[in-house]
Amino acid sequence: MKLFLNMLLFLAISNLYSQNKIEGIVNEANTNLKLAYVNVYIPHLEKGTITNEEGIFTLDNLPTGKYTILFSIIGYETQSLNITIPSNNPISVELLPSAIEMESIIISTPFHKLQRDNVMKVEHKNISDLKANGAITLADGITNIAGVESVTTGLGIGKPVIRGLSSNRVLVYTQGIRLENQQFGSEHGLGVNDAGIESVEVIKGPASLLYGSDALGGVLYLNPEKFANNNTASGDFGANYYSNTNGFNTNAGYKSSANNFKFLFRGSLTEHSDYKTKAYRVTNTRYREQDFKAGLGYQNHKFKSEFRYNLNNSKLGIPEEIGEQSTNRTPLLPFQNITNHVFSSKSTLFLNESKLDINLGFIYNDRKEFEEHHHESEEEEHEEEEHEDDEILEAALRMKLKTFNYDVKYHLPKLGKFETIVGVQGMNQTNSNYGEEQLIPDATTNDFGLLATSHIHFEKLDIQLGARFDNRNINVASGVNKDFNSFNGAFGIKKNVFNNLTARLNFATGFRAPNLSELTSNGTHEGTNRYEIGNINLKSEQNFQTDIALEFKNKHLEIFANGFYNSINSYIFLSPNGNVIDNTPVYLYLQDDAKLYGGEFGLHLHPHPLDWLHFEASFETVTGKLKNDTYLPLIPANSISNIIRIEFEENWIKKGYTFVKLKSTFKQNNVGDFETNTNGYNLLSAGFGGSFSVFKNELSVTLSGNNLTNKTYINHLSRLKPDGIFNIGRTINLGFTYSL
Repeated sequence: MKLFLNMLLFLAISNLYSQNKIEGIVNEANTNLKLAYVNVYIPHLEKGTITNEEGIFTLDNLPTGKYTILFSIIGYETQSLNITIPSNNPISVELLPSAIEMESIIISTPFHKLQRDNVMKVEHKNISDLKANGAITLADGITNIAGVESVTTGLGIGKPVIRGLSSNRVLVYTQGIRLENQQFGSEHGLGVNDAGIESVEVIKGPASLLYGSDALGGVLYLNPEKFANNNTASGDFGANYYSNTNGFNTNAGYKSSANNFKFLFRGSLTEHSDYKTKAYRVTNTRYREQDFKAGLGYQNHKFKSEFRYNLNNSKLGIPEEIGEQSTNRTPLLPFQNITNHVFSSKSTLFLNESKLDINLGFIYNDRKEFEEHHHESEEEEHEEEEHEDDEILEAALRMKLKTFNYDVKYHLPKLGKFETIVGVQGMNQTNSNYGEEQLIPDATTNDFGLLATSHIHFEKLDIQLGARFDNRNINVASGVNKDFNSFNGAFGIKKNVFNNLTARLNFATGFRAPNLSELTSNGTHEGTNRYEIGNINLKSEQNFQTDIALEFKNKHLEIFANGFYNSINSYIFLSPNGNVIDNTPVYLYLQDDAKLYGGEFGLHLHPHPLDWLHFEASFETVTGKLKNDTYLPLIPANSISNIIRIEFEENWIKKGYTFVKLKSTFKQNNVGDFETNTNGYNLLSAGFGGSFSVFKNELSVTLSGNNLTNKTYINHLSRLKPDGIFNIGRTINLGFTYSL
């Protein structure tokens, strides 16, 4: 609190200091042509602008210090420069034409570098690109990233799987804070809408050094849309229609920025009826989601801060068997009604050669689940449908999860080739029950972690290393009190072997403390049709992973090969014991050592002089086994993706593209003890889109089709697989966005 008050005092007097600005010009390297509309961005300050018609830019109100400034525009190679502020010399930049997509800054790692400068391999995808390829939901979209899949319950519920690990082994970050929403449940979805999210980053492998417990398997990092550039304002609205579910989503947003203050807001509504296969509609996969996001920012030359808020309400049907065949959108019993409030504060205090980052967050997750036997009468059902008021029904299960988390990092002054960060992270979390059923008990969880990490930059070699200590305390209302401690470390090397070949080698440890469900469950989990019994004597999982990544890149060809080996001690898993309680099979939480291994391999070809033609292919594989050599459950099947993409521009269309994609998923024979084999299948997708000038504003239109052959198939990670229920059939998606 004292530190916070000091920051406010500093903010009040900061305008007494002199302000800095930089100016410059951007040209094309080969022709010396002045380049307009180039994005100029300083990631550490989260401040940017664009060049004018003469290629000139100006950024003012800047703090003193050393920073990296990025220059990017479609059709040119992203350029980064190290600058020192204040500086009286104008910046002159030359950009080289390139058919390779623009590189983006990586936010999920603490040093905020371009991927080509990053020691750790991080995948980055723009949400707009995922949706242009036909993604219906965010959980669906991330499966287009090599090494990432999703455990699904119908269309509306999906959770990320990174190299075979999911649930509490994968952290989700949104608005710069960890998202906590009872993610231990396999039928619990992300609880985040893609409206107002600009991009997604995926760390594949243990990230406990940076994020603590639960990042043993990796991190899904969601970057919110940026504020408007200085002294600009913009708005947009858009909609998408999905033929398979007669579904739609709409969203609208506005943002404005002055010299110091900036704000934005965005609202969206999504509705889907039951999805259709070739043979039937899958009853109660319908859902409705409302989402609102807002942000307020302040920045001067010594201090910047932003506050963001996200309200998400989802009403999700839980499918059980094939029944009613309709296009109604109101979920039947059983269903979930989940409300998520996410508050985040992100501040930076600039101290000449160093800076202090303070991220604070509060998440309020209200989860209600309604079941058939709690419905009293047909009259109440009619009244519920008319008023859409869930309070008429009594929630069989209601849990409120309140989480406060903090992340404070100090960036030490750069010492020669060393960039060093030290920090503390922590969390206070309370779980409370209000329904007549109780899946997990009331409890309080406290996390505390200390970390230090350094990046050492040489001309052809980069090294990153760090260490961390964590403590997690779980205090259960019944009187059980558990403490878990762990030391973890990471070491990585990135080397430019040749001009066009980069190699990365990373070693990292990670840990995960058992969650409340694993420790204390004693009841029927309706969403999974299991009677789960926890084990209070469970130990923490501890892993060691080796990653190697090779990347070859020139003007017309990119090839990558990523391999990993992940050894996990005391891996926690569910296993049936053969008993039945309340007509439901009993599952126990057990532990044994496990290992996962595999990788992702691919290429991207854009041959000269056909720079408009792109061919992309990727292969992903993962195998998971317990110590006794039996296979782990819910491991994705091997798959190959092939995409042919054509990009074009004419006087009447900008950013035009068309694509054809074939994803081949192989048969999964490596199954857990209570799983069955899953057949392979091929899915064909295609689409096109572009931007048009309408009333002097930009209209972007996309049209795509997924599963065009209407293939009947079952994904191995579908929770509807035990009932033999097919995944979604053919769907045509039409979308537009109009910029104001």
